[in-house]
Amino acid sequence: MNKVIYSTDNAQVRIEDDRTGMSLETLKRAFADHLFYLQGKDESIATLKDYYCALAYMVRDRLLHRFIKTTRTYREENVKVVCYLSAEFLMGRHLGNNLVNLGLDEKVRQVVEDSGLDLDELIEQEEDPGLGNGGLGRLAACFLDSLATLEIPAIGYGIRYEFGIFHQMIRDGWQVEVPDNWLRFGNPWEIARPEDTVEVKLGGHTEIYHDPKGNYRVCWIPDRTVIGIPHDTPVPGYDTNTVNPLRLWKAEASEEFNFDAFNAGNYDRAVAEKIDSETISKVLYPNDNTPQGRELRLAQQYFFVSASLQDLIRIHLRTQDSLENFHERFAIQLNDTHPAVAVAELMRLLLDEHGLDWDTAWNITQQTFAYTNHTLLPEALERWSVKLFERLLPRHLQLIYEINHRFLEDVRTWFPGDDERASRLSIIEEGYEKQVRMAHLACVGSHAINGVAALHTELLKSDTLRDFAVLWPEKFFNKTNGVTPRRWILLSNPELASLITDKIGRGWLKDLDETRKLEAFIDDAEFCQRWREIKHINKQRLASYIKATRNIDVDPNSLFDVQVKRIHEYKRQHLAVLHIITLYNRIKRNPNIDILPRTFIFGGKAAPGYFMAKLVIKLINAVAEVVNKDPDVRGRLKVVFLPNFNVSLGQRIYPAADLSEQISTAGKEASGTGNMKFAMNGALTIGTLDGANIEIREEAGEENFFLFGLTAKEVYELKAGGYDPMEYYDNNMELRWAIDRIAKGDFSPGERDRFKPIVDDLLGRDPYVLLADYQSYIECQEQVSKAYRDVESWTKMSILNASRMGKFSSDRTIKEYCEQIWGVQPTPIELEEYSQEEAVLKVETINGEPKA
Repeated sequence: MNKVIYSTDNAQVRIEDDRTGMSLETLKRAFADHLFYLQGKDESIATLKDYYCALAYMVRDRLLHRFIKTTRTYREENVKVVCYLSAEFLMGRHLGNNLVNLGLDEKVRQVVEDSGLDLDELIEQEEDPGLGNGGLGRLAACFLDSLATLEIPAIGYGIRYEFGIFHQMIRDGWQVEVPDNWLRFGNPWEIARPEDTVEVKLGGHTEIYHDPKGNYRVCWIPDRTVIGIPHDTPVPGYDTNTVNPLRLWKAEASEEFNFDAFNAGNYDRAVAEKIDSETISKVLYPNDNTPQGRELRLAQQYFFVSASLQDLIRIHLRTQDSLENFHERFAIQLNDTHPAVAVAELMRLLLDEHGLDWDTAWNITQQTFAYTNHTLLPEALERWSVKLFERLLPRHLQLIYEINHRFLEDVRTWFPGDDERASRLSIIEEGYEKQVRMAHLACVGSHAINGVAALHTELLKSDTLRDFAVLWPEKFFNKTNGVTPRRWILLSNPELASLITDKIGRGWLKDLDETRKLEAFIDDAEFCQRWREIKHINKQRLASYIKATRNIDVDPNSLFDVQVKRIHEYKRQHLAVLHIITLYNRIKRNPNIDILPRTFIFGGKAAPGYFMAKLVIKLINAVAEVVNKDPDVRGRLKVVFLPNFNVSLGQRIYPAADLSEQISTAGKEASGTGNMKFAMNGALTIGTLDGANIEIREEAGEENFFLFGLTAKEVYELKAGGYDPMEYYDNNMELRWAIDRIAKGDFSPGERDRFKPIVDDLLGRDPYVLLADYQSYIECQEQVSKAYRDVESWTKMSILNASRMGKFSSDRTIKEYCEQIWGVQPTPIELEEYSQEEAVLKVETINGEPKA
């Protein structure tokens, strides 16, 4: 970035642009300038938030230089672009991650310290954008990081929710949802693009007409139109010049203010349309337990899909004369079924707005889309009632019926007389209330379908999407999930990252398989000691956080046993609670029992309408209240529920964990990514053969993984044979004592029946076979305790877990998508040196078009 302006015999003078320069002096000057000119403050009145914003804008300047050059390069080189459509993007805080990816973390820390401030304190000023619920949104964020790091042309598309996933508070042990107003202080990372506004139609009816050539056409006459305004967030790659956009759409009314209604004194109606329209991007995942909530969810999905596809068509037509090669310019990935309505919307745009014939439009659509399935749970495979579709998206319902008609004609040709197969494959599910099966629409309208772990993909092919796998085996791929090592090791665990780099160099940050070289040091006493010290430092930090936020003293020398993820019955947080109660019962029977000290740490949010999950949170906190205060326990057991689990809290927790709880019922978890983050940071896993656990165990070595429980096949056979949980309750004394302690009200004084729904469900149905897996889990936990007592052996197991996680870098996942599904190549970005001579505007185009 430096440009030699002149030189003498004694010195060279270099001039840097304050917006792009990377030297310490330039960064200091830019930091001060942004405080003064953008925040309008000086040191006498500036707040920590002001200093954070000034620093963020300084870093953003350096991103924008790369961002603009990246966009220009893609346009000039006419490259194929990956478009990732996702209802969630759980990005985490931007400042620390951007500093790491730009290689500015050490310099900026020095700049901030020289100013009399603390960088970590400024990073804490940033709101954690809650634009996702959990793994789905965080996976999307990791993928964007890897796409940019691998220099892959890409755009992320989603919704700019005004209120993200709720802020979780714990009151009297219960989850309380509080609005997540993450935008209340503004967002220095985003750039509004009102010039790229699009219109999105909703409701109304359709009318048939014939175009001038006599072709049959349909016109959609909407009830209302919503404006989509894009906001771009630059997403940089690590140690590269590539900066790709995350484009999030904000909904606004087409007419914000009804002046006639206002003048007539009807003040509510004057702003009603504005309020109604803005509701679409108001909150992530509104409660869909009501008809209004379901309609809003579908409106949200359609809103961002339509806006994104219109945006892509506009980008395409700036340089192309026809849409017939649209699929050659864009590869669109549907992240689960939330954006699946894109299949019908692209057909609508191609047919109705741009006049293509059906066969051409359908070929473009199928070749453009690929679909990732993220669930095996039937209730999570989205279905929308036909009546709702007809009311909200009448044209799309017509198109879906036509797509389905043509598809089923082919099915009946391929499988004559097999009406049951046609019924199973149909996009429309018949019944009391006809429904649109969104997963089926995605399968029919895509050229590729993938699962996110080896077992998950096999179960998709053999069960969930079996008929589609028989029909199109060539469409199915496995793409085991991954996570970015830049955020989850380098940023989250800097001491460990430094140790790894000292031993094997920096190459591992872009090729995580390089960490295999650490195996050479497992017998190096000094290396192992440093490994343990770093883990202990991280545990001390988390212990301090627990004390500050929960007022619970925990021992950093105890085993940190951690389960942080979305609260759901299939993830079986309550199985871990049964283990805690079992240990507690042993202590109560023999207070002097030799028991390994453990700190049990839970975190995660339950969906607001999910009663049983919220009751599990209450149970965890109720058990904590009793166990933590019982003098017989003498601090050997501590139970902690950390509220509001998010990306930033995860960055504290993963490096501190000794044991990673991945205990879902086999066959229920698609993949999991928390399991990868734990293992990369040296935690050992206790888990079932479910999701990516299977592959983690294969990579780490089965001797370095604590395996328990039934397999997916055994779970199926157990249920098929008539599973009776009471048999396990009656024949296992410790299990019976644990459940009875809950049932008798020992953890709910004065409310004996508080946890009756959990007890009744376990003893009556136990759909996730906790009781069947209980004894295996308890015995496996005893193996964990024994292993942890052998400090040197545990350290070696920890090192081997971390060193063998190369497969689970999201870089590997993205490379596989690029090669096998998207057909996209890297496009390196070259930056020009700064020169004063070139630092002037030379306008030749306006809005991308030549000047008049």
